[in-house]
Amino acid sequence: MIEIKNIKKSFGDVPVLKGISATFENGKCNLIIGKSGSGKTVALKCMVGLFEPDEGSILFDGRNITDMEFTARKELRKEIGMLFQGTALFDSLSVEENVRFPLDMFTDKTMEEKTERVNFCLERVNLANTNKKYPSDLSGGMKKRVGIARAIVMNPKYLFCDEPNSGLDPKTSIVIDDLIKEITQEYKITTVMNTHDMNSVMGIGDKIVFLHEGLKYWEGNNKEIMKITEGELFDFIFASDFLKDLRRRAQY
Repeated sequence: MIEIKNIKKSFGDVPVLKGISATFENGKCNLIIGKSGSGKTVALKCMVGLFEPDEGSILFDGRNITDMEFTARKELRKEIGMLFQGTALFDSLSVEENVRFPLDMFTDKTMEEKTERVNFCLERVNLANTNKKYPSDLSGGMKKRVGIARAIVMNPKYLFCDEPNSGLDPKTSIVIDDLIKEITQEYKITTVMNTHDMNSVMGIGDKIVFLHEGLKYWEGNNKEIMKITEGELFDFIFASDFLKDLRRRAQY
């Protein structure tokens, strides 16, 4: 479980997070949603340690990362997997080398052990026998799956996904969502995902936190969110007048 307590973050004189508190649960897909500029990416980066919050606490199963020294943070980060928005694969490295990279950086495993783990992760994301391919050989969806394989290669307790469906067609997005949910449940990972994709919200949103202008406006799940009838969250979900009218018609 991850807890954030009264997180505040400003850049210069501009406040981005204005006191966010939320709990992200183990074995569930926890989604952070909101308009561009709402603070969701900053919140995610604070949780993984890429940004330092100005105030507040971030606890990983009771361990406060905001109070940790460098060595302790480094150990905690070994338990964190990250799927970046653009996958962040190394173009000059093969699929196998990309997935193996965290093992090379953070473990003393033998090459045989690392290769076995890489192969397991590639099989888990349905990319067996792609070891020697390079990112330029892969489709967008395949790159995302390589990114997921790399994110789970260290067997993380916590998985962070930044807009995982960005740039993907709707069908491939569903494949990625389903894979993330399967892995989350199978390994009982605490998964936190930033997304604009309402298909993701409705498909895998076990826990949803809606941010607006740096504040938490709402939290719930993908069943409860459809009961919203007005306000900022309603406007976000049903962004067009057409969708709003369609929803109203469906209620009658």
